[in-house]
Amino acid sequence: MTIADAINEMHEEMKRWRHHLHQFPETAYEEKETAAFISEKLRSFGLEVHEGLGQTGVVARLTSGEGGRSIALRADMDALFIQEQNAFAHKSKHDGKMHACGHDGHTSMLLGAASFLARHPDFKGTVVFIFQPAEEGRAGAKQMIDDGLFTLFPVDYVFGMHNFHDIPEGHFAIKSGPLMAAFDCFEIKLTGHATHAALPHSGTDAIVASAQLINALQTIVSRNIDPADSAVVSITQIHGGNTWNALPGEVILRGTFRCFKEETQELITQKIRHLVDS
Repeated sequence: MTIADAINEMHEEMKRWRHHLHQFPETAYEEKETAAFISEKLRSFGLEVHEGLGQTGVVARLTSGEGGRSIALRADMDALFIQEQNAFAHKSKHDGKMHACGHDGHTSMLLGAASFLARHPDFKGTVVFIFQPAEEGRAGAKQMIDDGLFTLFPVDYVFGMHNFHDIPEGHFAIKSGPLMAAFDCFEIKLTGHATHAALPHSGTDAIVASAQLINALQTIVSRNIDPADSAVVSITQIHGGNTWNALPGEVILRGTFRCFKEETQELITQKIRHLVDS
C-alpha cells in the first residue's frame, strides 16, 4: 500500500473531525473544547501530549529510531467572530463564531498527519505536532514560545501551511522569502459637529471627512512604499449616522494593513497617523 492509499483510507474519518470542529468553533484563547478534542485524539494515537502552552495550545511528540533531526508540524485552531450563513448539517452551533478561515481543516490535517505517522513510524528522528491557539490577530504563536515551547520541544525546523482557494486540489505552493504577511488593525474616530442635513454649513461633516480620508489612505502604498516591496491598506468597516436627515457628529473607520517588513510596518503606521492628524 502506498502512502497516498493509506492516507485516502483516512479521508472519511478526517472529514468527520473537520465537521465536528466546524460545528463547535472557539475564538482566541477560548479553545478549551477544541484542545480537549485534539488531546483525546492524539492520546488515542498513542502519542505523548502536553497541554496548556499559550493557555490552550496542545503539543504532541513522536520519536522513532535513534538520532535524526527534530521537526515540527504546526496548525492553528481558533475561529473568527463571524455569523455563519451556511445551511449544511455541520454549520456552527456557536452564535457569532465560525471557522471561516479554514483552521478546522488545518487542525484535521495535522491530526491526520499525527495518526498516519504514529501508525507508520518509518523514519529516524522526532516529529513535534503543534496546535496553536489565537492565530487570528492575538499572537498565539508568541504566547506559546514565551511559555517555553521550543525549550520543552527543541526542533530544527517548523513547517506549516494554509489552505488557499486558488491552489488546485492535491497541490501546494511554496516560495522563497516571506509568504504570509504581518497583520495589523486600526480604528479611527472622526469627530465632527452634528447638524441637520438641510443645514450642513452649521456643522462639521464627519462623513465627508471620512470619505476624503479613505481615499487619502490609499496613497500610502501607491506613493510611499517601494514598488519592489509589498503592502496593502484596507478599510473594512464604516460606522456613522442612524437617520436620513441629519449629519452625524462621529464616524468610525476600522481596517487593516499587511506587509512583510518591520520598516514598512512602521512607515505605514506613521503615515496613517499623519493623514488622520491632517
